[in-house]
Amino acid sequence: MSCGEPHETDCSEVLDHLYEFLDHEMPDSDCTKFETHFEECSPCLEKYGLEQAVKKLVKRCCGQDDVPSDLRSKVMGRIDLIRSGQAVPDQDVTASGPKLREA
Repeated sequence: MSCGEPHETDCSEVLDHLYEFLDHEMPDSDCTKFETHFEECSPCLEKYGLEQAVKKLVKRCCGQDDVPSDLRSKVMGRIDLIRSGQAVPDQDVTASGPKLREA
């Protein structure tokens, strides 16, 4: 995703670290770079807005549920596999934990 214009911070870097930005888990200097990028790049700004909305929806709908302690590490492991381009196993990451409620 890119608007086709050159940026000081590459779109792929912004999208790779979008959740760190959303979760306020990056240094202020990096946050400033991302904010500047969003001002210049409407496709990345749109993706940021979408992910921010999804995050708020999940928090509102699932914020009170207890999460099994190992679920986060399983989900993060799956995300790392996807980001690295490796094959992702078909097994459900929640197979050993309680089933999630269907909407």
